[in-house]
Amino acid sequence: MDPGPALRYPAGSLVLVAGLPGAGKSTLLNRLYGLHGDETAPVCADDVLVIDSRQARNWWARFLRPLPVRMRTPLVHATHVWRIGRAIVSGHAVVAHTRGTWPHILYCFAWLARRRGRTLHLILIDVAPETARAGQFARGRVVTATTFARHCRRWRPLIDRARSGDPLPPAAGVTVLDRDAADKLQAIRFS
Repeated sequence: MDPGPALRYPAGSLVLVAGLPGAGKSTLLNRLYGLHGDETAPVCADDVLVIDSRQARNWWARFLRPLPVRMRTPLVHATHVWRIGRAIVSGHAVVAHTRGTWPHILYCFAWLARRRGRTLHLILIDVAPETARAGQFARGRVVTATTFARHCRRWRPLIDRARSGDPLPPAAGVTVLDRDAADKLQAIRFS
């Protein structure tokens, strides 16, 4: 049976799935790894540790629900970044959701991966801002217009550079997928 299109990475790699809020990062992880969106911790699937920011959001929700989203967000993001860092150090192959627009975080993850003899790879899901915005409304989690505009400003140069073939340090490799290609992707494999 043909497994369909797959992306392949060296064993133990860190693969970060990045894109604008609403681009389809969580949707891709759900489909490839059978996530349901109600998980509160990283999920081990096919010898890969899968980390989505919703897992941190869901874990904190029981404690922080009375607080406004603006106050919860920094804790959720810090927990998510910490979980990715911990997974890298543990030696697992990791596929994780990330914003991708914070270079200092990418450099930190790449540094941790190199210290463990591994590499960082990026999968960039590139959709039009209007499509991403519609995705936010569809999932019921909408970032503010100001926050979304900031993501768009940071995303455009990153994706333009990747599409032109320029390297994106600190990534060892970059794959750009439009929505159609992301929908057709059948697996992320490590060997």
